[in-house]
Amino acid sequence: MKILLLGSGELGKEFTIAAQRIGQTVIAVDNYENAPAMQVANGFEVINMLDGSELDRIVAKHQPDLIVPEIEAIRTERFYDYENQGIKVVPSAKAANFTMNRKAIRDLASKELGLKTANYRYATTSEELKKAVLEVGIPCVVKPLMSSSGKGQSTIKSESDIEKAWKYAVEGSRGDVVEVIVEAFVKFNSEITLLTVVQNNNPTLFCAPIGHRQERGDYQESWQPARISESDLFEAQKMAQKVTEALGGAGLFGVEFFLTDEGVYFSELSPRPHDTGMVTLAGTQNFNEFELHLRAILSLPIFEITLEKAGASVVILASENSQNPTFEGIEKIASLPKTDFRIFGKPTSRPYRRMGVSLVSDDLTTPIEEIVELAKKAAFLVKVKS
Repeated sequence: MKILLLGSGELGKEFTIAAQRIGQTVIAVDNYENAPAMQVANGFEVINMLDGSELDRIVAKHQPDLIVPEIEAIRTERFYDYENQGIKVVPSAKAANFTMNRKAIRDLASKELGLKTANYRYATTSEELKKAVLEVGIPCVVKPLMSSSGKGQSTIKSESDIEKAWKYAVEGSRGDVVEVIVEAFVKFNSEITLLTVVQNNNPTLFCAPIGHRQERGDYQESWQPARISESDLFEAQKMAQKVTEALGGAGLFGVEFFLTDEGVYFSELSPRPHDTGMVTLAGTQNFNEFELHLRAILSLPIFEITLEKAGASVVILASENSQNPTFEGIEKIASLPKTDFRIFGKPTSRPYRRMGVSLVSDDLTTPIEEIVELAKKAAFLVKVKS
């Protein structure tokens, strides 16, 4: 099959590798040259994916069997037309449209499906933001409706933070939607990602829950399995199945939850492999998240997902701008036991840009805290240089 991959970052790169291992053709698309997935794809296109006519052009040019979105900043309303043309959109045009916009997915989860979420409001101006903050209370979190990797996200701790939060959200917004969501702060004990695999003709499967820690709205480390009670896990699985069924289609969904003293809260959902799921590259499962996504969208049956090892991933971040980043410490991280790593191959760097990950795994009897600590030490050994 020919796959048109819209977005060519590190997640798209691993997906492309998985696809090529079972004989698929991938055309990688992004708005800059030499993006990670382009380096391993069969072909590539450089376009502005918010330009609907450009999207139409490359779809007509390549005539793909599958369209696989990897990022949010896409003119997703075009997907309905492509489905009508007989092209399969992953997981579905509806799923891509709803999940690329926090407003659509949050209203679906909270208002239509009745899932427990943080109290929230929307704002399209700084004045509306002030009103929304007063309604949900301080502290609260502000996010652009369209963004990824924490861009534009901030926490309001006092009224003096409101104007700054508005400007930061607008600057960090992807796409042409100037609107934010304001969420009441949820006092959570931990956060998890539940990778949920929806199959066309077979049961929905769940990966072991993945714990993660964020800074600046972006994940810094993730580990599998995460500690969670049986009752909370059952509730999270029930919520994940409910929302993925409402969205339709097949594929892997990254469903995020807050675990609190009052139970499980739905947070966000991505209709594709999740950044926190890169921990599965450490061999924690019989299939990593990219292989699972691929098999589900190709309607290849997945009999079961088994947890093989405990593992952790920790990001390797850049600290400065560079047009030609290089890496020091590769030989040091390579010498560590039970450790692996990925350098994504991004052609440029900027402060806090994710350039790679360390990966550590051990048997399931090893305390997960020890594995996370080893992964943090490993990531610290690699330095991104300009």
